[in-house]
Amino acid sequence: MADPLPSEAGVEGSILQWLDSLGWETYGLDDGEGASHLDTEYDREASDVIYWNLLRERVKAINDDVDETNVDRFLNSLRRDLDTDDLMDGNRKFQKLLRTGKQFAAKHNNGTTKPTYVDLIDFADIENNHFVAANQFRVNRRKSIRPDVTLFVNGIPLVQMELKSLAQDNDFFDAISDLQSYEEQVPRLFVPGLLNVAADTTELRYGAVSASTEFYEPWTDAPPEYEDPNPMKQAVQALCNPQTLLNILDNFVFYERTAGGDAKIVPRHMQYYAVQRILRRVYDDDADRGLIWHTQGSGKSYTMLYAAKNLLERDVMGSPQVFIIVDTDKLASQMRDNLSNIGFERSEVAGSIEHLQQLIEEGKSQLVLTTIQKFQDVEPDSQGNDEVVVMSDEAHRFMEKDLGSRLDAALPNCYHFGFTGTPVHEGESELDRNTFREFSPDGEECLHRYSIKRGIEDDLIKPVFFTLWHDVEWDIDEAGMDERFDASFSDLPDEEKQEIIAESFTSRELGELQPRVEAYVEKLNEHFDEKVDANGWKGMVVTPSREAAALYGELLIEERDPSEVDVIYTSNEGDSERIRQFHTTSEERGRIVKRFREEDEPKLLVVHNMLLTGFDAPVLKTMYLDRNLKNHTLLQAIARTNRPAEGKTNGEIVDFQGVFRNVDEALQYDKETRDFAARDEEELFETLEDQLEDVLDLFEDIPKTDSQESLQACLARVSKHPEKREFKQGYRRLQNLYESVSPDGRLIESGIQAKYQWLTRVFVAFRRNNNRDENPEDDMREKTKKIVEDNVDVRDIKDRFPVYKIGEEHLEAVQDMDEPAAQASSIAHATKDHLHPRSNQNPRYKRLSERVTDLVERWQSGQMDDPAAVDALEQLEREVIEVEQEADERDLSDGAFAVFAELVDHHEELIGSERDAEELARDIYDAFESEVDTSFEGWHTNDGTLNAIEIAVIDVLVKDHDRADLVKADDFVENVRDYLIENAASSSGSL
Repeated sequence: MADPLPSEAGVEGSILQWLDSLGWETYGLDDGEGASHLDTEYDREASDVIYWNLLRERVKAINDDVDETNVDRFLNSLRRDLDTDDLMDGNRKFQKLLRTGKQFAAKHNNGTTKPTYVDLIDFADIENNHFVAANQFRVNRRKSIRPDVTLFVNGIPLVQMELKSLAQDNDFFDAISDLQSYEEQVPRLFVPGLLNVAADTTELRYGAVSASTEFYEPWTDAPPEYEDPNPMKQAVQALCNPQTLLNILDNFVFYERTAGGDAKIVPRHMQYYAVQRILRRVYDDDADRGLIWHTQGSGKSYTMLYAAKNLLERDVMGSPQVFIIVDTDKLASQMRDNLSNIGFERSEVAGSIEHLQQLIEEGKSQLVLTTIQKFQDVEPDSQGNDEVVVMSDEAHRFMEKDLGSRLDAALPNCYHFGFTGTPVHEGESELDRNTFREFSPDGEECLHRYSIKRGIEDDLIKPVFFTLWHDVEWDIDEAGMDERFDASFSDLPDEEKQEIIAESFTSRELGELQPRVEAYVEKLNEHFDEKVDANGWKGMVVTPSREAAALYGELLIEERDPSEVDVIYTSNEGDSERIRQFHTTSEERGRIVKRFREEDEPKLLVVHNMLLTGFDAPVLKTMYLDRNLKNHTLLQAIARTNRPAEGKTNGEIVDFQGVFRNVDEALQYDKETRDFAARDEEELFETLEDQLEDVLDLFEDIPKTDSQESLQACLARVSKHPEKREFKQGYRRLQNLYESVSPDGRLIESGIQAKYQWLTRVFVAFRRNNNRDENPEDDMREKTKKIVEDNVDVRDIKDRFPVYKIGEEHLEAVQDMDEPAAQASSIAHATKDHLHPRSNQNPRYKRLSERVTDLVERWQSGQMDDPAAVDALEQLEREVIEVEQEADERDLSDGAFAVFAELVDHHEELIGSERDAEELARDIYDAFESEVDTSFEGWHTNDGTLNAIEIAVIDVLVKDHDRADLVKADDFVENVRDYLIENAASSSGSL
């Protein structure tokens, strides 16, 4: 039997231990609620998000101008900075206070007043700060939340951690969802926050405050002192050590203003460590250059911006001038927009050669953005600042047209760092372009590298597979060929004809042969409809010339809905009519690209010399490559298809030219790059085969039939972990792979489709039984859904596994199941499904919800066998039923019964009898209904409404019942208020 997975408390305990070893003072290592001890120690109110008394101590210690006479006035002013209607705006403002301090007029006993900035954190000497990690930090403000672990610096919460256990059928995605809910429910807690951490038993993700799910990312690198074979431990140590967290807080945060809403940006691990390497090189002054080789899609632009920020704002250099150099106006425009959106204040864009000349001569300490082309007429030795750092984007192009030499001449005494995802290594001759020779000191390949393989492992990019179509048959114009070759071409075998054509025609000539293009368009349409568009993805046709692009465009538009296809290239008056028909302006091309990214159409782009660099569209999955690309240009093209998206397993290159017949020749890089840049489509099929067998192995000794007995045995097998987790995750991956490979005749010939069909039937029943989905087939991907429609009797599965509400009918149905594990699973899911949305509506529901979670965890971890779990869970379901029956018997509404339960369960010593509690509960609920306006949208979060509810409750307690003692009872009024809100909002659909 596999080792039991740690519980959520076990994950929490491990993380607290790791934090303790990093220098955090930890509360909760004794398995208790650590924050409650911290609350007592520093006298925190449940509504406070900062430990004010702890901050009070540290502010006085850090700042000479703050003392006992003025510290309270300062803290009172700081409290107001937590008040905000917009979390991101409040977080941006508080971030500035954390970095630069808060302006304060410090009054002293002698009557003097001194304007000063009060530091909340000492970044210069981090030992002056108090680092605390505590578990179960409860905050009650309208809603009550309790993150699993919170990291405080001087009492200020900088990091919230939510932890899940796979043993409880939860993973880091559930943790992210909880964190996002917390941000909505109690945004005040996140106003001072730097970032959030979501983790489960095996994986960790982190994201900035207010980040959407796709921007929670792994931290998979670490300096030597934090490396560890346990990836979770390594991530916690590398990211959450005090030095790194404060460094990120002080030097690696941007706020981006966009049309879609503001966003906070924190660094990815490769960005952070690359900048550290750059700063170290400049500080040590041991070399004047370095190469940053990061795969495309890793965010090189922001790496450069982080580097520029650190160089300009930290004491690494004196007053440096920093240049970011790009090689196209489009990239310059994108970077200019980035600078504007993040509010990079010390920056200027060179508008012309003359302007650049002026900026270089002035040497002002700031960031200068320019294109490499503007250096063509800059005078040599113009450097006006002795401390210059140059960062060249797409460094492989820096060496073209002798522009690099002109830059070197203009800035002869500078540090020069190259950034690229596609370095060039054409040879060892001085005349050959070689990115490594240009930017790397002797004995160093690159200053920092983040490879394609690492990007795939981090799920930052998707793997790409290629399919060879270079030998597609097409009608050859034999008479024309006889004339071209001055020989009887028609007498040759077809295979030899194809070889002669391939050897004798250039890539461009092949791409312009109409019969060949017609054959490829026919095959392309079939492939696109069945494999790409069927799953909602899009495609791009890359052509060797504008003539070829126009030809592809004509034929595709002729055979498809014209709105599905757009052709993009540049043209001019001297071009042929065929080429000019697809002429577009720069603005029109921009609109086409925007629609391709964001709208349903176009579905196919036909391009020449466009969109192969700097074009990110996650919806693009398949590139039809009819151009002979190699090395860095091929790597750039491949990267267009590897951007991640929900449900996207891989990118795809369909190779018309035979570029990938010899990968070693096409990609002259190291073996790892060749192996992971693009792999043979056969490997994808083999991966599907392996994944299918892995999932089938879970049911090795169960007959693969459609019988009730077989299905029950399968559900029992995957009712507990690790099999349950392996089936859920394994089938999800299998489905994505099947959707990528299908249609393929080999699926039927090899029996894969029949096995997949059987597993899909099991999965539909699993979702029905475990997730209690009314229509589990609706969530299937398109091709799998077709298999279900044609081959799986969903109605039969629904009849066999009805979705009951909890009650005697459900318990009777459970008894008809043959397998105890399936019985336990059914009861557990039904009970959790019933209690989860109600757990905040009644203290008894909350207590029962905690019990079912504990029972399931004990069962899943092997501490309880299947029959015992059935008995315990059945008893718990009966208790849930009894709670609801009691409410009916007492003739209490849901809200009144919640008040009654709070009284008799938590304040029994203050209540004379249950009859008294009933009367008090009815009166409180009646006052709520008659005196509180709940008719407007958002009433349940409105401050005025919250105050009105508390006043109504207190009036009933004091004026009607003379029960001031209950007003003073711990959290009674707040809890009653929350239960009234939860029940009323739930019944009206406000929540």
